[in-house]
Amino acid sequence: MSDQTILRPATEDDLRKIVADALVDLRKLALRGSGSKDQVGRGSGKATIVDMTALSGVVDYDPAELVLSVRSGTRLTEIDELLQSNGQMLAFEPWDAAPLFGMPSGRTTIGGVVAAGLSGSQRLTQGAVRDHLLGFAAISGRAERFVGGAKVVKNVTGYDLPKLLAGSWGRLAAMTEVTLKVLPRPAASLTMVARGFTPRQAWQAMAKLLGSEAEVAAAAHLPPGALDRAPITAVRVQGFPPSVEARCRMIETIETDDVPFRRVDEEQASAIWAALRTVSPLGRAGPLWRVSLPARHGAAFLDAVDAAPDEWLMDWAGGLIWYSGHKPAAALRAEARKLGGHAMLLRDNAAAGVPALHPHEPTVSLIEERVRRAFDPGGVFETGRF
Repeated sequence: MSDQTILRPATEDDLRKIVADALVDLRKLALRGSGSKDQVGRGSGKATIVDMTALSGVVDYDPAELVLSVRSGTRLTEIDELLQSNGQMLAFEPWDAAPLFGMPSGRTTIGGVVAAGLSGSQRLTQGAVRDHLLGFAAISGRAERFVGGAKVVKNVTGYDLPKLLAGSWGRLAAMTEVTLKVLPRPAASLTMVARGFTPRQAWQAMAKLLGSEAEVAAAAHLPPGALDRAPITAVRVQGFPPSVEARCRMIETIETDDVPFRRVDEEQASAIWAALRTVSPLGRAGPLWRVSLPARHGAAFLDAVDAAPDEWLMDWAGGLIWYSGHKPAAALRAEARKLGGHAMLLRDNAAAGVPALHPHEPTVSLIEERVRRAFDPGGVFETGRF
């Protein structure tokens, strides 16, 4: 990409002018934060890159109201440090894609996180990025500034544009500012592990714990060889220390196929959740699929694609499968669709012609096209990447 033009707007007006000029010159614009997800999709060809990192900094933060407004180019590490100093956090456990492509972690911007709509392990119980995006400001493909949502948690006025922009991958508009709901950081967190479950047994155990009064915050299953010779099923319990202690004791008494859940130390717990956050057990080369489907079908999907133990990880109690095998794209997506899910290709330089996003049914594709044209009638943000 070294031969591509890179523009770095410092203000919203700079960005609006860049879009206006692109409309006149019939140029395409590729939005970029840290560049950690540049390799997702087919690349941006000869599009002009718009580097959003200069649009950074906190706009407004009210810890008492649990609301944070920041410019989209603000690094996730800066946000986490600010929230941590006030005993708070982003509840959807933001996910850093940089390590997947051999890049150092910590550079991801909040705008990139929201635009990609990728959430971590705690999405299972706390919701996705879109559920915590209260509002935004953006520049549309018409070179017009517009806003969506509001800086309050309870807001029912107008269309729910924040949910539309979250996960849009920069194809609708360039977000310049986002307002997020934050939550208190748990005072205590413990991880409990069971060893020896098959994927189907793991789902049954995780479902039983999630349906109990133990209030599990996250649940995942790792195959043998990922971190241990035995398969690992892990659940996270968090909150106030006395409550965490009582709920962990409860989990120890719940019958799960005669395989007990036992507490692990902080070092082991960190290794488990870091492995899921970085997907490191699946290596740094070759294909990587992110398959979302009903949790009860996670094990069935692994059987359908004949996944080897070193080719997958299971998060969200079975609702998210990371798959690094070489099943043909069409066959893999057919299996995901059959089970009520969809598959996104996050990484595979050799997969020429395979779209990163799961293809929609014709009717849905038509609706999507109409929505994109409403925000970007000239196709300024349509680079061919997806």
